[in-house]
Amino acid sequence: MLELQVVSRISLRFFAAVLGLGLLAYLVFRTGPSVVWKQVQAVGWGLALIIVLGGFSQLVKTWAWRQALTCDISGLSWSRSVCTQLVSDAVGQLGVAGKLLGDGIRLSLLSSRVPLASGISACAIDGGLHTLTASVVTILGIIAALLLAPLSGGWRVHGLLLAAALLAVVALAAVAVTNGWPLMGNTARAIGRLRWLHKWVRDKQSTIDSAEQNLLTFPREAPKAFWASLMLNLLWHALAVLEVYVVLRFMGASIAPIGAIVLEGLTKVINLLGALNPGNLGTYEGGNMLIAKMFGVPGTAGLTLALCRRTRAAFWAGVGAMCMIVMKKPIGQIKIRGEGHEKDLFFPHASSGGAAVGHSD
Repeated sequence: MLELQVVSRISLRFFAAVLGLGLLAYLVFRTGPSVVWKQVQAVGWGLALIIVLGGFSQLVKTWAWRQALTCDISGLSWSRSVCTQLVSDAVGQLGVAGKLLGDGIRLSLLSSRVPLASGISACAIDGGLHTLTASVVTILGIIAALLLAPLSGGWRVHGLLLAAALLAVVALAAVAVTNGWPLMGNTARAIGRLRWLHKWVRDKQSTIDSAEQNLLTFPREAPKAFWASLMLNLLWHALAVLEVYVVLRFMGASIAPIGAIVLEGLTKVINLLGALNPGNLGTYEGGNMLIAKMFGVPGTAGLTLALCRRTRAAFWAGVGAMCMIVMKKPIGQIKIRGEGHEKDLFFPHASSGGAAVGHSD
């Protein structure tokens, strides 16, 4: 039964990836490969610039993750930290499952320098703050779109509802952290009362509780590190906005900085909608075309923007792959040594839906 579920999940993701690849090819050929190539040529050396910006973003993300580590990291070099960030991000390009698997690989690569519990805690904290700051940028983008874009009544209502929902989630998360409310854990318990989800939630409950507890106590136990990590995650999103602005300006599109914020904020909505599509192939490019047209920018420019950002991501994913080869650390298995015993810890497949956590008895 378990093998059948695994095969079904893999088949579904493979099918989604094939559909996404087909959609991407359709968009390129419908627009015209020559037209797209001319737009890419217009970007010119701006592509090299956004690759450099992408490298700086990786440094910022590494710094944010290091801030979330509560253990002594004097023995953890910056070079090794950056390499593991690149490896984790490269795997994370495969979507939600890839992000979870990427965190597991990062912990495996750093197992000799970072205690497992601290590494898992840092992944939970950094992931939570990244999601929170992404929600803030999305809210700003939606609000700006409602004020600036000539949206029809239906789109305006949907935008208002989405912005209100995200704003409520952000406000609730801030109150929960301030007061130490275990919202995620309690929500998971409530969902677990459903008969067909009980076993699945029960298996993940300890992971959810542990991750949430780390996130709730972090601001009080390490306030400076908390605010530093929060600001660094915001800086990461600001660099993403700058990337959008740079590419469109190189293509000759007349766009103000606020327009770049809107595009990035709405792009995050596209990423959320395409989360189940490995790599968000096709849906990401199509979404960028639609968003660009909303602001009077040609759809071709939106497609080229998406392709340029994919090129940047592919470049740093390639660097991450080389880092993996150089580091030559076995993936998927960590030795846990305790008093009088030793056992292997295997990170579960990312498809399990929870953070990779193991417990030593």
